[in-house]
Amino acid sequence: MTVDWIAVDWGTSAVRVWVVGSEGDVIRRARSDRGMGQLAPDAFERALLDLIEADLDTDRVTPVICCGMVGARQGWVEAPYAAVPCAPPGMAEAVRPPVSDPRISVHILPGLRQDQPADVMRGEETQIAGFLSAHADFDGVLCLPGTHAKWARISAGEVVSFRTAMTGEVFALLSGSSVLRHGLAGDGWDDAAFRAAIDDAMTAPAQLTARLFSLRAEGLLHGLEAGTARARLSGLLIGLELAAMRPYWLGQNVALIGEGGLTERYAAALTAVGAAPAVTDATRVTLAGLTRARRQMKDKT
Repeated sequence: MTVDWIAVDWGTSAVRVWVVGSEGDVIRRARSDRGMGQLAPDAFERALLDLIEADLDTDRVTPVICCGMVGARQGWVEAPYAAVPCAPPGMAEAVRPPVSDPRISVHILPGLRQDQPADVMRGEETQIAGFLSAHADFDGVLCLPGTHAKWARISAGEVVSFRTAMTGEVFALLSGSSVLRHGLAGDGWDDAAFRAAIDDAMTAPAQLTARLFSLRAEGLLHGLEAGTARARLSGLLIGLELAAMRPYWLGQNVALIGEGGLTERYAAALTAVGAAPAVTDATRVTLAGLTRARRQMKDKT
């Protein structure tokens, strides 16, 4: 099949590639653990070619459109942030890193910035663009769970404002490096404990640090099971995030962009507080957002 273009989602720890044919179909997918965090600026081109070289044609230049941390200050080349309120940035705002291989033309989409309160995103704006491609009239809030969860207020096709919560990273630090790690090892989950912890955190957020140590104490004194402790820790942290983000979801039309267990937990938490979110697959809207940029490229020619 004829390759039309190549879509790339390049994060901190991994890179995903979709090779797209002339009919818009995905011919091949590829993935590598060579994320932005492992590469010097002069190593990105080689890392990309290792994934796509077999798909390139010596007789034509193949467009490669990238989103994510590849455009960070520590990435291949910095793609300056677009300031909200604005529509998700597209091909008009993309930057082009220098490449030595004449078979590729690389374009990196920028992220979004907010000056007050200070906030940034890279990669999620492309997912938002992909979501809006299918839901042009959406007016409400998008929540994108992850290591750094994003909450974006959407109106008239623009990102009006957004906030980031480091809930996922805090969970990883507490469960992997704090005293709580001794009681969290193993499998299992407790839905009831998760829901109760959400309520605890939202009702009395000032009690968070005391509630956290109780997890350790209950393990020592009463044999608290690891699955229950993990569910309570997750519920406490997500509940605290929901309390902080109440202006974003309360009374709003809310949609989740994500996949896997973490997104299921956010959906359960939001449902428990009456938000009833719809869920959209993150991989699908990432490719849709990159495809939007490809259409913009074709429209210019």
